[in-house]
Amino acid sequence: MASEVIATTTASPPSSLRAFWNSFSENRGAVIGMYVVVAIVLIAIFAPVLAPYNPLEQFKGATKLPPFWVQGSDPKYWLGTDAVGRDMLSRLMYGARISLFIGLSVMLVSMVLGVILGLASAFYGGIIDVVIIRIMDLIMAIPSLVLEILIIAITGPSLLNTVIAITIVYLPRYVRLLRASAIAELSKDYVTAAKVSGVGKLRLMLVTVLPNCTAPLIVQAALGISDAILEASGLGFLGLGAQPPTPEWGAMLADTRDLMQSHPWVMALPGLCILITVMAINLMGDGLRDALDPRLRKS
Repeated sequence: MASEVIATTTASPPSSLRAFWNSFSENRGAVIGMYVVVAIVLIAIFAPVLAPYNPLEQFKGATKLPPFWVQGSDPKYWLGTDAVGRDMLSRLMYGARISLFIGLSVMLVSMVLGVILGLASAFYGGIIDVVIIRIMDLIMAIPSLVLEILIIAITGPSLLNTVIAITIVYLPRYVRLLRASAIAELSKDYVTAAKVSGVGKLRLMLVTVLPNCTAPLIVQAALGISDAILEASGLGFLGLGAQPPTPEWGAMLADTRDLMQSHPWVMALPGLCILITVMAINLMGDGLRDALDPRLRKS
């Protein structure tokens, strides 16, 4: 009996990281999504090693070859070739690099700018708050695709301008989210205590308040990656994103839309890659939301 009491009293509670993983792993969809995302990231990183061919290399006499499960396929090209004889598997692998680069770039830039503007709006208030929020409202008032097309029409279609356009469109999400979270934190006792103790405004913003606003920010960032990939694919399909012969999934869809009826796999494969990637990231984002929000955790 005494040993049981000692064991009970000496047992330490699980760490916050362990508690987070326990909550996250309860969502099977989130775990599956995480594994798929990790696999896609590894494929993107090691594409030069894994891809059997150069994604821009054209093979004469090997155009529009079907994938291995269709009669008439060539074992040298597992997923077939496109209309000009480029290996589809290699292009899809390299396309993962470009799509993830766009998603991560948009997320990082939007989040950093959103943190700066959101904290400035919450802490300084007054005319600064009014100007920032009105600009964000103006951006949100214009349909996202229309605004992206307008920006790219001014700057010109390219991969960099695609990232800039999507970043501008998604910036209000982070600004408004962080502003609301920071305002809620400013009314709490620990912030009042920090102010009374003489903590400077910059330290109060970055060290005291910001760490307590990271949970919703992380969830928004995870979901923002998938949204950015979808937006970039849409712009690429319209010919306003990455330009041929860049192996970007949206641009690959645009290049092969004439083959939708005669060679459907050429268009289906990049579309399937977009679907799997976006779904996996969204599933993982849902798991992060459940694990980071104490109200959604299972007891």
